[in-house]
Amino acid sequence: MIAIKKVLYMSVPLLMAVASGAQADDGTASDSLTVGLGGQYAPRYSGSDKQVWQVVPVLQGRKGAFFIDAQKGVGYDLQNDSGWYFEHTLGYDFGRDDKNSGWREGANNLKGMGDIDATLNTGLAVGWQAAPWLSMEGKATLPLTDSQGASYQASVTLIPVQNKQDTVAFQSAALFGDSRYLNTWYGVSEQQSRRTGYRRYAATGGFYGVDTSLTWSHQFDAHWGTVLSADYTWLGARANNSPIVMRRNEGAATAAITWTF
Repeated sequence: MIAIKKVLYMSVPLLMAVASGAQADDGTASDSLTVGLGGQYAPRYSGSDKQVWQVVPVLQGRKGAFFIDAQKGVGYDLQNDSGWYFEHTLGYDFGRDDKNSGWREGANNLKGMGDIDATLNTGLAVGWQAAPWLSMEGKATLPLTDSQGASYQASVTLIPVQNKQDTVAFQSAALFGDSRYLNTWYGVSEQQSRRTGYRRYAATGGFYGVDTSLTWSHQFDAHWGTVLSADYTWLGARANNSPIVMRRNEGAATAAITWTF
């Protein structure tokens, strides 16, 4: 899914973890708590040609290897001296409405498609911090409750600027999903087709898009900071061929003010 929640997940937590010094100089994780509030301008759902402004919270806390994040959920990460790391999270996906929504994905042109129920999920990521400015990661997100299917991504992150005040991060991720995932978010069943007038569409599992983000974090002092992020998404054929996809090229922007204790 590429939309409101995903944009923030791929930008603010990514960079806040870097900017707040989630890794101390000796290679161990430092304890921290960051809260904040932001605004986000993003598509109403993945493939929508309508945008929406939303208020988004920022909450990130860390105690050793364990952390809590408003977008990722709760989890832990482990890293060895060679730069390899493992991350395990327990999170929540809010699903999608078939009408305009002020708190989750959804648009009026989806009326008759039915809601996609929220689900509890788990994320498993393995990555390599090849250098302080370069990391590579593969991640699987698997549903634990009402199944939306499984999604996967392979990402590369570059950090060309990183100092005490400013951090700039560039991330590009290839997105994949199994057939259940793609048909949950982009498919149109026979019943949905009769209710909406959209033609039937079924997708096979595999590659369905690329998401690229550029994020800048600035610390005014030890407590106050800001995060600005721009995100671009391109949907591949498996998603773009769906009749509910009105636009395959999507952009989003996020801005947040943070306070670190």
